[in-house]
Amino acid sequence: MPNTDHRTAGDSRIRHVGSFRFLFDTEQWEWSDEVAEMHGYRPGEVTPTTELLASHKHPDDRHAFDEMVATMLSRRTPFSSRHRIIDTSGQVHHVAVVSQQILDDAGTPVGAEGFYLDLNGFDEEAVKDRVDEHVARFREHQGVIEQAKGMISLAYGVSADRAFEVMRWRSQTANVKVNELARSIVSGVHTHIVLPDPVRQSFDHLLLNAHQSDN
Repeated sequence: MPNTDHRTAGDSRIRHVGSFRFLFDTEQWEWSDEVAEMHGYRPGEVTPTTELLASHKHPDDRHAFDEMVATMLSRRTPFSSRHRIIDTSGQVHHVAVVSQQILDDAGTPVGAEGFYLDLNGFDEEAVKDRVDEHVARFREHQGVIEQAKGMISLAYGVSADRAFEVMRWRSQTANVKVNELARSIVSGVHTHIVLPDPVRQSFDHLLLNAHQSDN
């Protein structure tokens, strides 16, 4: 995997950061050399597996990891967490793990990818700022897809699932990725679509009275 430790003079405190990938169907893990070293291994020394990763979790954090993996597999969702790992020498590392979905060309979730950040010895605010920055970037693609789904749902009066089917169909027929299509839809709506006054007034009424709805 590519090395994701993009350090500069301004963030020299963030010394230990590395990437990982997890594929849902095969339950295959990949990790960068930095993540291997966080667990106490030399680059290429071992192949990561769910069992190996679980064996390095702090006993108090093991159950949460098992539940996280089960949820990831059943719902095909990414995960973010802060927990402790114990390396091969017995040293405890506090880590932050952030991930996003891996989507195939049809927009179907096939895995999760992200990074480990070793928190040991780092300023809490500096770490929080860095993690927040990456979380925002990871969520950008998912956020624009949700926006486009909502717009299609409103325009055609269909469910969110059906709206996503429309996007997947158009993605396949146009040979573009779902997130790129979604970004074009959102941008195009803001630029080219103007709601007629009666429609806007109806939505105004809904917005101002939504708190009174029994539905």
